Amino acid sequence: MSRVIHFEIHASDPQQLIAFYGELFGWQFQQWGTQAYWLIRTGPDEAPGINGALLPRRGAVALEGQPVNAYVCTVDVADVDAAVEKGVALNGSIALPKIPIPGIGWLAYIKDPDGNILGVMQSDTAAT
Repeated sequence: MSRVIHFEIHASDPQQLIAFYGELFGWQFQQWGTQAYWLIRTGPDEAPGINGALLPRRGAVALEGQPVNAYVCTVDVADVDAAVEKGVALNGSIALPKIPIPGIGWLAYIKDPDGNILGVMQSDTAAT
């Protein structure tokens, strides 16, 4: 069974939302290397829940010219290509083709039949 392992908040102004969520919930933000990508710690590791990230909102041809305007939950899968293929076969569509997340794995976004975007991530520390 695959589980939600990560969420992303897409932001038009990342610093504004870092301040908002930090003040509202006490979440802690740490920039990931030099990337415009901030990891979010939502609570202690021993407590239930998941952590996520915040990044600049993107609008690209792969997303039909529209920015993501929601949280994106990412699901851990054994094979990202197989998950994308199955999602398309179930009347979903590709929102973002598979891309490497260096040292972490392979990520793709799928739109469900109602247009909601979800991420699928295959762990692979050799991804570049």
